[in-house]
Amino acid sequence: MKLKSLFFAMIMAAASIVSVASLADEYKVVQADKSTLNFGYKQMGVTMDGRFKKFVVQMNFDPANLAGSKAQFDLDLASIDVGSDEGNDEVVGKQWFNTKAFPKATFTTASIKSLGGNRYEVSGPLTIKGRTKTVTAPAVVTISGKTASFDGTLTILRSDYSIGEGPWATFETVANEVQIKFHLLANASK
Repeated sequence: MKLKSLFFAMIMAAASIVSVASLADEYKVVQADKSTLNFGYKQMGVTMDGRFKKFVVQMNFDPANLAGSKAQFDLDLASIDVGSDEGNDEVVGKQWFNTKAFPKATFTTASIKSLGGNRYEVSGPLTIKGRTKTVTAPAVVTISGKTASFDGTLTILRSDYSIGEGPWATFETVANEVQIKFHLLANASK
């Protein structure tokens, strides 16, 4: 009987070591071609969607060491796609993103907190058009082997960043709320 207990204890210890070892993976290599950064908003009451085609994410995510985990997003604002060439030309202009003066937006994590299971809360400064606000977004991390997907949604107010100036500063035509949706795919490296 004691031998069975000892054997069972050894198996449990080995299983916990394997479990901890699998959590020690750090997800650093973002697959840009499989990652997306989309957004949604309302224009004249109609839901519209768009995306950014160019962004760079540097990350180091270790679910066993959240304090040491971090991410940095650099977004090329001129890569915006709102669904038409005319619309794209308009939103890169001075009244919207003013990409000549402010070519990129940035987000850097200040904290990553576990909410239990595979849910996390990511907070940090978001800078658009030289204006910085601290934002918080829930994210779901799904780990499958040596690959992790990071999915989340964040709602910002365009007025906080002066997106839409002059006649666009009111919200009758284009709503103030913009929902940003991210999907990142990253590979582990040790």
